[in-house]
Amino acid sequence: MFTRLREDIRVVFDRDPAARTFFEVLTTYPGLHAILLHRVSHMLWRADFKWLARFSSYCARWLTGIEIHPGATIGRRVFIDHGMGVVIGETAEIGDDCTLYHGVTLGGTSWNKGKRHPTLKSGVIVGAGAKILGPITLGAGAKVGSNAVVVKDVPDGATAIGIPARILDAELDKAREAVAKKLGFSAYAVSSDMNDPMVKAIHGLIDHSAHTDQRLAWVMAELARLGGGKESGKVDDHFDPASLNKMVD
Repeated sequence: MFTRLREDIRVVFDRDPAARTFFEVLTTYPGLHAILLHRVSHMLWRADFKWLARFSSYCARWLTGIEIHPGATIGRRVFIDHGMGVVIGETAEIGDDCTLYHGVTLGGTSWNKGKRHPTLKSGVIVGAGAKILGPITLGAGAKVGSNAVVVKDVPDGATAIGIPARILDAELDKAREAVAKKLGFSAYAVSSDMNDPMVKAIHGLIDHSAHTDQRLAWVMAELARLGGGKESGKVDDHFDPASLNKMVD
């Protein structure tokens, strides 16, 4: 028991730079308290003391502002940061090393009994205010942006943002980030899936710049191959510009 407690406290230090002392974490972190109290209520639930388990989880919600159904399954080293307003449903499953921020909901979309809440594989990070709804699966290492509404599976290592949530194109975002840095502008955490027209316009400019760079690089490579574009930067006298126009066409 004490080994698990030390592990739970250690993970707070790993993921929250504001944590200062062992005693501070143990006495003032509601996310830690919610996890510890859930273990008690979950044990009671599995022992078929249903009412007592529900009453225990009710008291935990009153103390921490975090509502975890006693039937939910939570793995090791799970960290709930801040935590106020977090709701985790009965059939939710949270794997090891996951992180949830305040206002997260792992909810259901059906009144039918059975599996109706999400499954989070190991290492999932869910941003503040995100809603993950239904018996869907978030793959290992997946990330969910703040205030996103996720109603479909998210693959391993993918990032989902928006309402309804969409999976980001990781390769395209990396290319955009590289061009943005080259221009002296960082597009970090800004996706083309956002509905902000200014964001869409910026990404349009970045895409155009990247495409132009690619075309220029190709043109210079062709000039070099055809004997033009020497160190002086001038085209060789024997180079015919018409031939380049034909290749571009």
